[in-house]
Amino acid sequence: MKIGDLAKRSGLTAHTIRYYERIGLLPYADRNQSRHRDYDASILTWIEFLGRLKTTGMPIRDMLRYAALREEGAGTEAERRALLEQHRERVRAQVDDLNACLLVLDTKIDGYVETEQRKTDDDAPVQNRIRDRRKTA
Repeated sequence: MKIGDLAKRSGLTAHTIRYYERIGLLPYADRNQSRHRDYDASILTWIEFLGRLKTTGMPIRDMLRYAALREEGAGTEAERRALLEQHRERVRAQVDDLNACLLVLDTKIDGYVETEQRKTDDDAPVQNRIRDRRKTA
C-alpha cells in the first residue's frame, strides 16, 4: 500500500510515517518500480502498538529501543519483555494516580450536588406555599 493509504488507515500523517521511518520506529518500506514506498498491511499492527505505547507515555527512547530489538528478532524476547514490564509498572502507577484524582473530583462534585439538593429542599416549602396561595386566590 502507498504511504497515503497507510496514512488514512493508520491515522498518522504521511509526514509522521516518514519521520518514524527516519528515526527507526518503522522499518524502511520496500519501494515499487516507481521508487514509491510500498507498505505491507501488516505494518498497521505495529503502528497500532506504537500508538498504544505513545498513549501510555512510553518515552521515545524506550520505543526506539524496543523497535531496534524487534528488528533484531529472535534472542531479544527477554529484553523486550523487560522493557514492557517496566513500562507496565509506570502505567499502573499513573493509573493509581489518576484514580486518586478521580476520587478527589468525585468528592468535590458530590459536595456540589449535596449543596444544590439542600437549596432545592429548602426552597420546596416556599414553592408549596406560593402554589397553595394561587389555588385559594
